Amino acid sequence: MATLVRRIFKVALFLGLFVLAIRYVHTYPDPMTESQLLVWWNASEWLGIRDPEDLYFVMWVTIQLIVTTAVYLTLMKLWRRYRTK
Repeated sequence: MATLVRRIFKVALFLGLFVLAIRYVHTYPDPMTESQLLVWWNASEWLGIRDPEDLYFVMWVTIQLIVTTAVYLTLMKLWRRYRTK
């Protein structure tokens, strides 16, 4: 039972960190400048994607997942270090 609770807590922690990343990890300025839009258009054309917003969405979700994973792993290492002392 304790293992199940720990796993549920870890999943809830990861999801909570992901929600925080969605809220606080984003580009500036909003709306984008003309030069930023041009970069997204060129990148989407180079990758063969018709709509640059599709590329933008996938890129930022990926970045948010990377940030969330990094913070989660750091918290887990800090927690293990705290418990061993």
